[in-house]
Amino acid sequence: MPVTYSGRPRRPSRLLSRLGLTAVVLIVAGCGSSNATATPGASGASSPAASGPTTARPWMDATKSVDDRVAALLGQMTEAEKIGQMTQVENHAPSFTSANVTSSALGSVLSGGGGSPAAGNNTQAWYDMVNGYQQAALQTRLGIPMIYGIDAVHGDNNVSGSTIFPQNVGMGATNDPALVTKECQATALEMNAVGIRWSFGPVIAVPQDIRWGRTYEGFSENTDLVSKLGTACVQGFQGTSLSAPDTTVATLKHFIGDGGTAFGSSTASGPTGPYLLDQGVDQMDQATLLKLFLPPYEAAVKAGARIVMVSYSSTTDGKMHGNKQLITDVLKTQLGFTGFVVSDWGGVDQVVPGDYSGSVAKAINAGVDMVMVPDDYNRFISTMTSLVKDGTIPQSRIDDAVSRILRVKFEMGLFENPMPAAGKLAEVGSDADRAIASQAVSESATLLKTSSGVLPIATTGKKVLLAGMGADDIGIQSGGWTMTWQGSIGNITDGTTIKDALSSKLGSNLTYDPNAAFPTGTKADVGVLVVAERPYAEGVGDSADLKLPIEDLALVNKMRPLVSKLIVIVISGRPMLLDELSSADAIVEAWLPGTEAEGLADVLLGTKPFVGTTPYTWPKTAADAPRTGKSACAGAVYPLGYGLDATGKLLGPPAC
Repeated sequence: MPVTYSGRPRRPSRLLSRLGLTAVVLIVAGCGSSNATATPGASGASSPAASGPTTARPWMDATKSVDDRVAALLGQMTEAEKIGQMTQVENHAPSFTSANVTSSALGSVLSGGGGSPAAGNNTQAWYDMVNGYQQAALQTRLGIPMIYGIDAVHGDNNVSGSTIFPQNVGMGATNDPALVTKECQATALEMNAVGIRWSFGPVIAVPQDIRWGRTYEGFSENTDLVSKLGTACVQGFQGTSLSAPDTTVATLKHFIGDGGTAFGSSTASGPTGPYLLDQGVDQMDQATLLKLFLPPYEAAVKAGARIVMVSYSSTTDGKMHGNKQLITDVLKTQLGFTGFVVSDWGGVDQVVPGDYSGSVAKAINAGVDMVMVPDDYNRFISTMTSLVKDGTIPQSRIDDAVSRILRVKFEMGLFENPMPAAGKLAEVGSDADRAIASQAVSESATLLKTSSGVLPIATTGKKVLLAGMGADDIGIQSGGWTMTWQGSIGNITDGTTIKDALSSKLGSNLTYDPNAAFPTGTKADVGVLVVAERPYAEGVGDSADLKLPIEDLALVNKMRPLVSKLIVIVISGRPMLLDELSSADAIVEAWLPGTEAEGLADVLLGTKPFVGTTPYTWPKTAADAPRTGKSACAGAVYPLGYGLDATGKLLGPPAC
């Protein structure tokens, strides 16, 4: 049965409180009662399991090795507690409250895109929500902390007021591992401030067809560059020790080959209709698959990555979530990965179409350790219980999965410090983090075309016209996975727009109209026109034509007669067809820069140099987009690594 909608729809916030633990001690079915107490809302509270002597609870003895602690705790767990650890539930699942974390001994809770607290999208509400779930986990018989996960893919991008960094496509354009490390360190800091220590990132796909709607989540089409930058992000998130303050456990995703699916091979659909590439099929032999897509995983695992998320995509052998040869034999055995493997959102459900029990059995036996359910966790738990009881899933597989999950939790120091320290909310969106983001915007801006005397724009003595709705829109600048799954148009969070950034430097010399509706007879020295893709995520962004919005392109002809020099800024998650921009004197690809557009103003006005180069080959036509097996300039306008400085000097290979 084809998938009809396997995306991440957000539900309206419910008024139901998800905390409510006061004076409540619940009993886990079949697990015995708990004598533990915890104060709801306590900051950095210790597990109640720590209240007894470590001789009675040897897994709480921090002087023991992680493996010894895992073995000691696993030996005390019932089947129900083990299956609970393998279960991850979304915070907006129907009728789900923090009490269910206790009653089902759940191992993890997550927020999907837009999964903000019921109390509102503010930093205090986030910390209180996560802390409420953690206190619920600590109320269980063994007091095993839960781990809260979120898609922090370009900053802590679900939290209002956070620093939104350029999407990974922009970070790929910087080709700056040290800057990627700083970005991921800053993201981890802001995540910890709101109580979260698990990021579903970085994406280390190697997209081979930019028509894919997730292209902007990948650093590059180049395997070596992805390996370098993906590893840099892992090091930024995790630091030198996962138990250190302000660290976050990273997730490598999506294993494996999600950037290589063939156009038209997807059977999935979403809120706007059928997908084209997302969740499709890698129609290549395994040798090619591993050569293109495995090296970033190998490098990041060697660098200490502890969690891997499985891809929705398929090989010719079927869904990746059921591929034991790749998950267990290649990832766990060949690469020596000792952390845990988590499914993607409902990804397990797709393994055996129409057979939920068969899907669960095949995925778990293939090597999936934790399942992002994300909604009907009771069905998952009961199905798992039956499958273990009848021997379809062997006990050894359950024990291996739970041991891997517990190992990561011990490495993170969750048993000693279940919550990050409170009182750091001011670190969210700090000036220091926004400065890092602004630097990333400057370094990522890629000059594709220019001519003598166009750049930089003089800050005095020149009249400048600015047009395009994307010039004054944080949502368009940031793209998908910003406050919500798909992102949205509008000033959806704090930040600096392109208009704000230019206005602060040019003052009264700048005139802005989104539709270029300037008075008749207007004549200016310089025109700056912003053309932009509208926000999207995943398969919703799959594109057959790679065309920019027609209403934006129409502004080129309106602006051209009004200005002596026309500079076009393109905001997009991938290379787009630029034929309609041929009359521009300069074209700047800004990618999806996030909230700090002053970094773009810096390169336009000459405060900083252009250093960005394109991390993807720029195709002549949409049909030229697939790159696997092609030479550098086959079907291309610009090769991988192309860019100019403000004088027009090449920063990489020449145009094709």
